[in-house]
Amino acid sequence: MSFVSVSGLDKFYETATQRLHVLREVELNVEAGEMVAIVGASGVGKSTLLHLLGGLDRAESGTIRVGDTDVRSLSDAALVEFRNRNVGFVFQFHHLLPEFDAVENVEMPMRIARQPLREARRRAIDLLGRVGLSERVTHRPNMLSGGEQQRVAVARALVMQPALLLADEPTGDLDETTGDALHDLLRGMHREHGLTSIMATHNPRLAAACDRVLRLEHGRLLPA
Repeated sequence: MSFVSVSGLDKFYETATQRLHVLREVELNVEAGEMVAIVGASGVGKSTLLHLLGGLDRAESGTIRVGDTDVRSLSDAALVEFRNRNVGFVFQFHHLLPEFDAVENVEMPMRIARQPLREARRRAIDLLGRVGLSERVTHRPNMLSGGEQQRVAVARALVMQPALLLADEPTGDLDETTGDALHDLLRGMHREHGLTSIMATHNPRLAAACDRVLRLEHGRLLPA
């Protein structure tokens, strides 16, 4: 069985006058260790799909399995624990906590999971170094550029060594060289920790470097 298995996934939003279908009977299978890119026009539903896969939103119908977990059957409390321990998110708009510096932002998932503080700090500093921010560990988000904030967000997503990474435009604020370095880091995490990743991207270089590329179009996933 695939590590990520999705079948018949349907998502719509209701307005006062209409029902807007974002996803229609989506089918997706991702093998353990695979790196998959999802491409498509802005607003087509790529972010919505990632949110559903990680349990940040709920679908109207269909099944989502990550490993042995039936994501759609989890209670809200169980979803929180599942996300913290199994899923790393890179959001399009970073969502860093402004009152904390870079290293505190990165170690936050480990703190939430009540991991030893010394290990959380060690792992956070190591990841910040791997994304090229060794000199920025004590800088708060308002002291960082957009690209630096994005790299902090990537480090935060990886600090729990998740089984699944869901990344929404992970190279959106990065120059070509830094984007390539980020891809190398993710490949290293795939090798070292068995990471599986699904990324929504407009970056053709990142998409081409993935194992497989899918296109989201008219609510359905198609081979690119």
